[in-house]
Amino acid sequence: MPQTIRPDDPRLTWQGAISFHDTPEWRMPWRIPYDDRSLFPPDALRERAAMPAGVRISFNSDMDSLAGSVVPAAESSAIDLYCDGKLQGSAALEGRDGFRFDGLPAGQKLMELWLPQHGEFRLRHLEVADGAGLEPHDDRRPRWVTYGSSITHCRTAASPSLTWPAVAARACDLNLTCLGYGGGCHLEPMVARMMRDLPADYLSMKVGINMYTAASIGLRTFMPAILGFVHILREKHPDTPLVVISPIFSTWRENTENPVGFTLSAMRAEVAEATALMQARGDRNLHYLDGLELFGPEMAHMLPDDLHPDAEGYQAMGRNFVEKVAATVFGRAPVPA
Repeated sequence: MPQTIRPDDPRLTWQGAISFHDTPEWRMPWRIPYDDRSLFPPDALRERAAMPAGVRISFNSDMDSLAGSVVPAAESSAIDLYCDGKLQGSAALEGRDGFRFDGLPAGQKLMELWLPQHGEFRLRHLEVADGAGLEPHDDRRPRWVTYGSSITHCRTAASPSLTWPAVAARACDLNLTCLGYGGGCHLEPMVARMMRDLPADYLSMKVGINMYTAASIGLRTFMPAILGFVHILREKHPDTPLVVISPIFSTWRENTENPVGFTLSAMRAEVAEATALMQARGDRNLHYLDGLELFGPEMAHMLPDDLHPDAEGYQAMGRNFVEKVAATVFGRAPVPA
């Protein structure tokens, strides 16, 4: 008979989750504090925060197969399984009540389930073969917390482990917390306070695109919002390397004014100036990255909707982040494959 492992079993490490909604039947990870979710308006932000982009379930085991029971979701990305850093496969979840991986490598190994970046995920239990061992994983890797919009949430990535933050984190052996929210990233103070309170060895924030598309902020308030967000982070992370990233390339938005008179080109200048002001006041661990270095006009063919990268584009962004930030600012050279 297979062993049934409850989702709140202490031998399971849920990485990248901020909080949980637990019931007697299932556990659902959230990327904002679940009990305080009313303080994180609007509904669109709460909807995206209920999706576990970047969240993993990790443990050590000698099992040769793994299955899980979930509450079916009408919309869902796949779930990925890695053993000792090697992808074992992806399992579709949309409309399904479970997943299964067979033929896993023999012997003791670190197992990581990358949860769907799009769609809610409620785990009823895991199933492992009778007699298989299960031990907690003590993750000692440096913690990286990154904040952004749908372009950091990465709905259209090929799978949850192939979002650009996941690509960069796996390449440089970082423990990822992804605060990318589709439709979000309007420099919300409550998100800044939450991010401030998280343990982190490295921080990054990619800002601008949703404030352009929603015209939610103008020239008068954009730079003050950036300064305020960074200063909130600095209250508990005064010396943590922090990279502020301006928008990636976005075709016609580059020089077309939105309803409040902003262009993406102008936004980049504002992000650069805000960063320079704080650097001039002595913040030696604050860095600016032009978003065009992550995804520039030469990559426009990977923007199928003129806004969001496709699956190939997200992986390219991850590789560029490794080169431009992780390997230089963070000092985290890629680990051998």
